[in-house]
Amino acid sequence: MIGKNRIEIFASRASRDFALKVISEYNKLVTPEEGPLHLGTCDITSFSDGEFQPAYTESVRGATVFIIQSTFPPADNLMELLLMIDAAKRASAEKVIAVIPYYGWARQDRKDRPRVSIGAKLEANLLHAAGADRVMTCDLHADQIQGFFDFPVDHVYASKVFVPYIKSLNLSNLSIAAPDMGGAKRANAYARELACPVIVCHKTREKANIVSSITAIGEVEGRDIIIVDDMIDTAGTLTKAADVLMEKGAASVRACATHPVLSGKAYENISRSSLKEVYVTDTIPLKCPEGIDCSKIKVVSMTETFAKIIRRVYNCEPISTEFIF
Repeated sequence: MIGKNRIEIFASRASRDFALKVISEYNKLVTPEEGPLHLGTCDITSFSDGEFQPAYTESVRGATVFIIQSTFPPADNLMELLLMIDAAKRASAEKVIAVIPYYGWARQDRKDRPRVSIGAKLEANLLHAAGADRVMTCDLHADQIQGFFDFPVDHVYASKVFVPYIKSLNLSNLSIAAPDMGGAKRANAYARELACPVIVCHKTREKANIVSSITAIGEVEGRDIIIVDDMIDTAGTLTKAADVLMEKGAASVRACATHPVLSGKAYENISRSSLKEVYVTDTIPLKCPEGIDCSKIKVVSMTETFAKIIRRVYNCEPISTEFIF
């Protein structure tokens, strides 16, 4: 479709499957007059030293360009997104919107000890310098990261898909748990929507990714508990919290976590834990290692939500209807 202000959607390599599903959902919303969208094509030239260069194979002049890419490791994923934004601006795109389902480096959101970086702010600066006009993302590690940007941020919540899914389980003794004190606000929001009690787990760490102890605060015995969090990394905190809750008499323990980072022995930890099920979204593709039972992990898709919000943003419509909290 050629013309000014048309919509074009592209994807970097790490989020191509997610983008194809978004396109499929988007095309369910369009009118016959608009016609269906396709995922735009972009060739990547790779050099022997690991450097790469993206090039659009179709015109983006005058278009509103959405580029879908989660910035999970390796850092090449972030660099590829930045290069694609730069290429679109240099090709005279009218607007470039970075759709980042998982905003990596978000745990570096403050100086929690001397002489450390604030990676979340640096990434925001890089996106701005590359030429992004807007960012769309899901369940930031800390809500205040939105303030790191000098342009609009659409912050989507996975509660939009998790809350209906939790309701469909029909758990009669449901309780929502936070895996740590930092997650208490999120857990309280879920509990308010689901009209159930809250449990808060207090943890102490020896160092990053290593939890020394966890204490559960709240009524646990006989409850069907769902732990909610924004991500699972090594699954150390999550599985230890589940074990503590089961030791205290919980009837069952499940988890909802938006971003399945799942590094190190995460898959193995979940498989061996007392968790009954773990629900994640598709903001990061799963890569179950060979020989590990990953049947506990269930994927709830965010693609329909992103398709609706992309369409609303493109048409300058309010997006508040796509939020639960």
